[in-house]
Amino acid sequence: MADEREERREGEERGPRGPRPRRGGPGGPRGGRRPRVCPFCERKAKEVDYKQVDELRRFLTERGKIKPRRKNATCAKHQRRLAEAIKRARHLALLPFTTESSRG
Repeated sequence: MADEREERREGEERGPRGPRPRRGGPGGPRGGRRPRVCPFCERKAKEVDYKQVDELRRFLTERGKIKPRRKNATCAKHQRRLAEAIKRARHLALLPFTTESSRG
């Protein structure tokens, strides 16, 4: 019984069917991956400029759709401003509404 306790590693839990595997991968509770930071907050941008088309294209899919926050890693405030800037750029024909292949 004492040998069994000594063999048990620190932090390892024991269930009814033997030792449990540790939970959490690189982004799990024990970490490893750093948290994603909004690219606009990182450089302290006050606004998202609709004229910077090359930058706005990073936030669009191949089909021309706006990528969701979880893929962009933007905060809610900047995602709203980003969507507004993309829509303005589309309206002024700086960005396309759809891709060439989907037009037919």
